[in-house]
This record gives sequence, C-alpha cells and structure tokens, in this order.
Amino acid sequence: MEDELEFIISLALAQGASYAEARYQTDRSESNLLKNGEPEVASFETKRGMAFRAIVEGGLGFGATNQLGKRELRAMVKRVVASARSAGRSNRVPIAMGPADLAQGKVEVRPRVGFEAVGLEARLDLLKEADAAALAAAEAAGVKLPGRYLSLDTLTTEKSVLTSDGAKVHSVIPRVSLDAFLTAFEPGRGSIQRFISLGESSGWEAAERWDVPRLLKEETDTLASVLLKAEAAREEQGDVVLGPEVVGIVSHESSGHPGEADRILGREAAQAGEAYLRRDSLGMKVGSEVVNVVEDPTLPRSFGFYPFDDEGVKARRRHLIKEGRINEFLHNRETAHAMGVRSNASARSVAFNREPIVRMSNTFVEPGDLSLEELIEGVDYGVYIKNFMEWNIDDRRYNQRYVGLEAFRIEDGQLRQRLRNPVLELTTPALWSAVDAVGKDLKFNAATCGKGDPMQGIPVWTGGPHVRARGLRLGGSS
Repeated sequence: MEDELEFIISLALAQGASYAEARYQTDRSESNLLKNGEPEVASFETKRGMAFRAIVEGGLGFGATNQLGKRELRAMVKRVVASARSAGRSNRVPIAMGPADLAQGKVEVRPRVGFEAVGLEARLDLLKEADAAALAAAEAAGVKLPGRYLSLDTLTTEKSVLTSDGAKVHSVIPRVSLDAFLTAFEPGRGSIQRFISLGESSGWEAAERWDVPRLLKEETDTLASVLLKAEAAREEQGDVVLGPEVVGIVSHESSGHPGEADRILGREAAQAGEAYLRRDSLGMKVGSEVVNVVEDPTLPRSFGFYPFDDEGVKARRRHLIKEGRINEFLHNRETAHAMGVRSNASARSVAFNREPIVRMSNTFVEPGDLSLEELIEGVDYGVYIKNFMEWNIDDRRYNQRYVGLEAFRIEDGQLRQRLRNPVLELTTPALWSAVDAVGKDLKFNAATCGKGDPMQGIPVWTGGPHVRARGLRLGGSS
C-alpha cells in the first residue's frame, strides 16, 4: 500500500497540514478456548485498513478506514484535516511532533513453524491434552479443579508507516500466546486460583517449547500443595524475597504506567488513571541504588517486541529507574515535544482503527549477580513470595497490594513451611526503597495491557529476577 500511503500524505500537505502520518495495518488472528474440557470458542479474524493523522494549525486529527479506494481515502483526509483545523482553534497550546530518530527499512520476524501449518484440530488436541494432565494431577493430589479455562491464540501483524518528515518503515511480527486460568477446591480448605500467561513474538515453535501439558500438571501440583499443606499467613514484619512474576507486575504497574508521559500530562486520567510522578520528577529518588527498571521493545522473541513504533521512530531500550532514581519517561513525539525531549519510540496502536498512544513493551528489573539461594541465605526471618494470586493498585500507581500464591516461611536462611495468602500492601517508593539485593535469574511473563478509550489491549512482557526487600510489613488474607 505504499502508493496509497504517499497519496494521502501528499494530499494532506496540499490541504494545509504541517505534519501527516499514514499507517496501513493488517492483523490476522486465531483464538481457541477450552472451558472445562470442552471447546468453547474457535474464532478467525482479519482486520485491515488505513489510519491517518494530521496536524493543522496546531490541532491534531485522526481518522481510519477499511475502504481503500482513492475516493474513500480522499474523503478520510478531508475529514481529518477539517477535524485537526477545528481542534487547533481551541487549543491553548499548539500540538507539534518533536524531533526523533526516524527509521527507514523493513523487519520481518520469520517463524520456524508457521501458524498455517497447525490446524484447528491440532490446536484443540494440545489444549485437551493439557486439560487432561491438569485433571489427572488434581485427582492424584486429592483436590478438585472445577474451573479450567485454556486459551491459545495466534496473531500476525503487518504494518507500514509513512510520515511527512521522513519515516518509512514496514514490519511483519507473528505472536503466539497461552492464557490459563485454574481454580482448585477442597472441602474444608476452600479454593484458590491461578492465572498463567505466556507469549512470544515467534511462530508455533514457542507453543511447542512451552510444553503446555507439563506446565499445567506442575501448576496443578502447586495449587494442591498450597491448598492442602499451607499454613495461614499472619500479620508480621520481616524480610521478603519476591519472585520474578511478582517483580514483573510491580515493574509494570508501579514503574511503567506512572512513567507514561501522557498520564503525567493528565491526558489519560479519564480512561486509565493518573501518575504519582510529575513533569519535574526526573532525578527523584524512589528506590535503593540497586533498583534499575528497564523498558525494552527490542528484546528478541519478546511479546512486546517492535523494531520501530507506530510513528516510525526507531525503538531502543529505556531506563525508567536508574540506581533508584526516576531517569526517563515513556514518550511519543507529541509528549516529547511538550516536555522538551526526544521521543523514545513509545507510540503503539493495537489496530488500524486505533490512534497510537504512549504504551509499554517489555518492562522489567535489570538482573544483578546473586542466586536465589544467596538471597534467601541472607534472611534470618521473613517470607518468600514466588508468585501472586491477585494484585491491586490505585489510579496514581502509588498504593499497591499483592496477595501471594506460592509462598514459604524463611528462617535462618532456609525455606520452611508453606504459607497461604500472604499480603504485601505498601507504597511504590516504600517497596523500591526496601530492595537491598537483586538476583541474576531474569524471567518473563506475558500480559495484555489495557489502556485508552476505546480500550486498546497491547501485548507486553513483565519480568525481572528475584529481589530481596528488608523490613516490610506483611498481612494475611482468609
């Protein structure tokens, strides 16, 4: 669609636009859901169309269409230019796109096993095998699995982005993901739940590598052990070792989201919340010197991978927190201009009919040099929270709460009895400031991060190594 992209760019400039941006995007997806052993959903979808933005007299307009004839494209450009000009009349501060490292080129992630090589029956067979493995593990342990939801999804996204000031990029990225939700129950001990999410930017080979039946068996064994053997957690104070899954969600929610520049500027308050950070928060101390939180869309095979963003800016690693201090915000070209910096390629859109907004990609704590054993050996009394069952955080990403799933008492540097439902509730600076040691075992989980209105669910990774925090207060949950 290169000719059509150039056509609407030139048309907008001729009508008075100072900036124009065109994106052609195709998304081909397949989703398969197994609910309690029965196929529930098998969906196939293709979405394709053109997105267009223009700045006219300080106002920004957006439009999209899946009708790609010259007549329809002319009409879209006319609407967007008129909308932008109208918005410019009411803007107290004109909108502009700041300078950026604009990219030119093509990137295609080539799968080893293409999605088209794996039919519907084979996908369902894999889910049924995994479901059977979970049921067998539950029966052997003496618990029930009354709720089992397994979803296996594939998505291939192809994009071309062209801007009036020099960006010209094309990418093809396949993604595969697994989401599993398990509820375990035993009379007299109640129920617990586990949500598992894996995803990669690769072909079907990722699903084969995950070995989903083995994974579901192991997770069910863990659920049974927690349900049958764990002692109730109590209110106390001590050191806490957090597993990569917990560290990942903390990084995403309490570092990534408040570091989104559109939140800081107040432009996301009605849709997704605000931020405890302000424009002048760069350099502010929020953690200990061993805390380094990174955002990196360039990680190979990552679920949030992209080589350039949807404004054509070349992607790079971003250090949100560096040695315990706020180091960088996530910017698109508009917010970067508003704050007097350069865009760091954080503009993403989930479909052709959605405007690119400031988004995360892969957010994680940079690893240190200690093993898990060394972290635990340094604790006289405390708790190890390996993963979580639920979490909550306020709109400003300041007050947060995590309920552990698989957790253990630590005494004299040794793991002791299992604990059930330990609760960690504290502020963002309190958590990051308590971290005194960081492990070396970097691991990731996939997630679909929601933001915007209309809502955009974007693929991301959350992750980190094990970390140790000193002197935290823990609670218990029934």
